Amino acid sequence: MPDDSDSARAERVDPYCLEEGEADRLLAGHPWRRFVAFGDSVAEGLGDPVPGYLDQPWADRLAATLQQHASGMAYRNMGRRNTRAALVRSTQLAKALDFRPDLALVACGGYDTLVTGFDPERVGAELRAIVTALAESGCTVVTVSMIDGSRDPRMPASVRDRFGQRLRALSEETGRLARELDTIHIDLFEHPVAGEGGLLSADGRHANRRGHAIAAAEAIRAIGAYLDRTGVRNGVA
Repeated sequence: MPDDSDSARAERVDPYCLEEGEADRLLAGHPWRRFVAFGDSVAEGLGDPVPGYLDQPWADRLAATLQQHASGMAYRNMGRRNTRAALVRSTQLAKALDFRPDLALVACGGYDTLVTGFDPERVGAELRAIVTALAESGCTVVTVSMIDGSRDPRMPASVRDRFGQRLRALSEETGRLARELDTIHIDLFEHPVAGEGGLLSADGRHANRRGHAIAAAEAIRAIGAYLDRTGVRNGVA
């Protein structure tokens, strides 16, 4: 979300970030009171600081913006780096359900793309089980397809093609499940910023804080579109 402090001066004029007042228009009257985020490093929020952008992970930014429109809204982030989708389901799902969320962000599968034997269908099966369990509990579920980091000019050519193919396979599998299971889906894969450069952290794997600002903006826009489509505001359809 845009901020009036000098720490967010570049963010305020970034064409991909939120305009002033945009988040308020999109999220006003949202019905949720308990928000959980879980998964791998994407949920956890790894990323290097960038001058002119808030040094805050995207899921935490989303939570803070939602909390502005829901006094006392509870939030917990259970994301853990280097966690494959199967481990997310076996170690985090039960804890997430115990939190009794009415809104859940699930971000996993990215770490699976980095290991030998990556199987997008297997990752999809784990994600399906996670989303189904959340939906059966009455929770609204948010899924995400990551920005295609392989398009960053800094990505070494020796790994660009394989990494890009894996990210695309994961994005397509996640998008298919989102449509089938009717989640709020944040589709970042084809975002134009990916090819501009300057989006990756020093590790060459995770988005920096500009990327997080953009992801948070797209998340808020996707949630706003869901609220408009369903007519669910103030807990009433």
